[in-house]
Amino acid sequence: MKANELRNKTLPELFKLLDEERKKLFNLQIDKSLGKLKQTHLIKMTRKNIARILTVINEKRKINEKSKEK
Repeated sequence: MKANELRNKTLPELFKLLDEERKKLFNLQIDKSLGKLKQTHLIKMTRKNIARILTVINEKRKINEKSKEK
C-alpha cells in the first residue's frame, strides 16, 4: 500500500483501513507466538502500513485545521 493511494481516501475510509490493519497485525502476532506463522515479514509490512496510514491521517488533520483557521 502506497502513501499516494492512501491520500486519495477520506478520513473515515482511512480509519476503517487502520482498524483492519491493526486486527491483521494482532492475528499475525498471535500466529507467530503459536508457531503457525511462516512468513514473519508480514508483521513488519503490516506495521509499516499502519504507520503510513497514521501519517496520512495526521496530514489530513493538519490540512483541515489550517483551512479552518483561515
